[in-house]
Amino acid sequence: MEDIKNEELEEENGVSANTERPPPSFKGRLNMADFAFSPKLKIKSESPSPSPSPSRRSGGPRISLPETDNASLPRTKRKSSAHPTPSPSPKKKSRSPSGYAPPEVYAHLPELQDVVAPNLICIFIGLNPGIATATQGHAYAHPSNLFWKLLHSSGCTTRRCAPEEDGDLPRLFSLGNTNIVARPTRNGSELSKGEMDASVHVLEEKIRKYKPESVCIVGKSIWESIWRVKHGRKIKKEEFKYGWQDEEENMGNTEEGEKWEGAKVFVACSTSGLAATLLPTEKERIWRELGVWVEQRRNERVDAQVEQVS
Repeated sequence: MEDIKNEELEEENGVSANTERPPPSFKGRLNMADFAFSPKLKIKSESPSPSPSPSRRSGGPRISLPETDNASLPRTKRKSSAHPTPSPSPKKKSRSPSGYAPPEVYAHLPELQDVVAPNLICIFIGLNPGIATATQGHAYAHPSNLFWKLLHSSGCTTRRCAPEEDGDLPRLFSLGNTNIVARPTRNGSELSKGEMDASVHVLEEKIRKYKPESVCIVGKSIWESIWRVKHGRKIKKEEFKYGWQDEEENMGNTEEGEKWEGAKVFVACSTSGLAATLLPTEKERIWRELGVWVEQRRNERVDAQVEQVS
């Protein structure tokens, strides 16, 4: 009876009762174990499978790569699942140089008054008043301007003066101050060469009127403008020099029959904080040459006054 039941079960499973069965073996037992129920296998199948590494290729052998913990790496070397496109860095705005500014732009600012008197040792000729100078009403008033510092270190003054003392220069040190252009601007580039050249004749008349022993041109561009007017052409590179100029370049002696030989011309570097062409030591050296002469002339004047009194 049991044999009949076994045959019926074998027919239902697709195995004929007359089919010869393979003998049992150890390999067969292992194959059967692959289909046995295991809780570990079930848990493993439910866990999400890791994403394939980019280095693996389909059809080729799998290469086991060590996993890297992002937290242990520097911020710049951490892996990121997303690769956002980096935004372009903002471009730095280039500062465009200032161009010509017509007089009406700064018409609300007052012109700087000249500090002059007859028979001074030296009158300093600047370019034109800046915003701070025009607003405060005193020469070279901007804190970055080196005029008052160089005036003292060179020996032109016996102490460092403040811009508010510019009106005392004639009385204290026999010095004066004026500009080639009277109207104020933010910087020299807002002036045109034409208006600078047109102001040279006014400057010559002013020097002829007050007859100083010398004039100091505070800046190369000022002397270039004076040269263009006097010689009718642009000064050549080899013709320019700082310091004392030749006697033929004296200013204020243009009238015929004038006995006065004119004011000696000394060309100094600009004292503006924007002028960085020369090193501080070079500026000191240029100004010191003028200061030695001013000290000598001031001492000679004092000695002359003492002799008159005695």
